[in-house]
Amino acid sequence: MRMQILADADAIAKQAAKIIAAEARSAVAARGRFILAVSGGRTPWQMLRALANEEVPWRSLHVVQVDERIEPAGDPNRNLTHLRESLLSHAPLPPDHIHAMLVEEKDLEAAARCYALTLQQIAGSPPVLDLVHLGLGSDGHTASLVPNDPVLNITDRDVALTGVYMGRRRMTLTYPMINRSRGILWVVTGTEKVGMLPRLRDGDATIPAGRIRPENALLLADRLAAANLSVK
Repeated sequence: MRMQILADADAIAKQAAKIIAAEARSAVAARGRFILAVSGGRTPWQMLRALANEEVPWRSLHVVQVDERIEPAGDPNRNLTHLRESLLSHAPLPPDHIHAMLVEEKDLEAAARCYALTLQQIAGSPPVLDLVHLGLGSDGHTASLVPNDPVLNITDRDVALTGVYMGRRRMTLTYPMINRSRGILWVVTGTEKVGMLPRLRDGDATIPAGRIRPENALLLADRLAAANLSVK
């Protein structure tokens, strides 16, 4: 895993946006499209806002969700709400190129299967995403792959549902889907990540984030998160 440590969350967001834009241009030149999976969080919304100012082949970009809370449309806790506000309102991305997880459906299991089919339609069978953006929780979770949840053990589905976590169920990409991707971009900021960041860097499989393949992964961390990170 490659790693860059930057001053603060603002610097991280701007650097991440530049990396995504460069990856998009490269993927479109090579394969005609770029498929980006985005997680939630405050710094990621800054990242997407910064991405709107970068040189991106917007009509060839498709955005999918890494995970989503089971909440109604427009709910402020929905990642999709912030994704639209941060990116769609500021960049010429075709609205139908944001592929939302179907968390408003009554049959959530069927909705997860439907989203997996959507991924196949835009990313092949089995689907391979160009770049997956991930964050790191203070408990070691990433995406909605959370400690002690049965979702951690799923190996035969690309999209699945979690149990209740912090008061809500979630829909999430699974390990097989994430680990097939061409690249991983970790964005980690804040003092609450100090304890988990070395474990992620070291591939500690006892935390959910540690089970993401480190090959072709780039970790961007700010100085607060990296305060206890010894250089290897």
